[in-house]
Amino acid sequence: MTPSFTLADLGWASDFLRQLDLQELAATPCRIAAVHRSRVEALSAAGPLSLTPPSGVSTGEIAVGDWALCDGTRLLRLLDRRSSLSRRAAGTGAARQLIAANVDTLFVVTSCNADFNPARLERYLALAHSAGVEAVILLTKADLAPDPEAWRARAEAVDRRVAVQLIDATAPEVAVSLADWCRKGQTVALAGSSGVGKTTLANALTGAAEATAPIRDDDAKGRHTTTGRHLRPITGGGWLIDTPGMRELRLTDAKDGIATVFDDIDALARACRFANCLHLQEPGCAVQAALTDGRLDPGRLARWEKLRREDRHNSATLAEAHARDRAFGRMVREVLRDKNRRRGDS
Repeated sequence: MTPSFTLADLGWASDFLRQLDLQELAATPCRIAAVHRSRVEALSAAGPLSLTPPSGVSTGEIAVGDWALCDGTRLLRLLDRRSSLSRRAAGTGAARQLIAANVDTLFVVTSCNADFNPARLERYLALAHSAGVEAVILLTKADLAPDPEAWRARAEAVDRRVAVQLIDATAPEVAVSLADWCRKGQTVALAGSSGVGKTTLANALTGAAEATAPIRDDDAKGRHTTTGRHLRPITGGGWLIDTPGMRELRLTDAKDGIATVFDDIDALARACRFANCLHLQEPGCAVQAALTDGRLDPGRLARWEKLRREDRHNSATLAEAHARDRAFGRMVREVLRDKNRRRGDS
């Protein structure tokens, strides 16, 4: 028997209702649960739906977690998002890939072994901060670590403002330990590399029984077991969006998120004598002064510079691609207008 959910259960709120005009009040609000090549699956108060996207909208523009209006068989339009997690798509193309929408909390999952990587954690935290999403670091395999509190200290050092939870994803009480972020109507997303226990954790939170894959002993890396994104109910309340392990999380439009994660360096950069300081050999450079007297770790500075360069490059590349698309669209419209005009004259 398919479970039924109210709109409030699904996360519907007044800021979505305010986006509707009088004519749209008769439409059916629904939440996107899965995105396929030509169709989407959605959940509504009336039950699950299989829908085709609106004319001119590709499924690549729709994210799991989106709210939309439909007529029962077709999406009518997407509603504005509270939050949106995205990255520059993997590969050489210049495109933004949506990860999830209307997420309240991002569970950044890593483990108490060789997978632990501060640079990767900083990247995920910058993604969350740039989207206005609360981040929580989950350290799995704590039951296998000889000194789990040492791993907690390492994770807390990445960003003191972010909550860190040591968990055993196989333990019955794991859902209870994360209950504060999984209340009714709340949405959490799981992110992290393969092999850290995301699928095991997802199973524990949702009561599902998806297959998991073993990790390699030499580097603690695993194989992908989650191949798509799905919105699934959490036992006891809330919603989960699981994401496949991402080999590449290329940030774009994440300037504010990077500044938040590296707020100590950002504050130093603002204290430099020159606004356009490159933090190399310029006189009055507060960043170099902090390096010299030991207040700033060179490795942390290098990671900050790397993420800023990457974000500037990806953001500029995507902006250029959008500009080319707009120019091509204008050209096509002008050609069609000229063609129609000639037909009318003949």
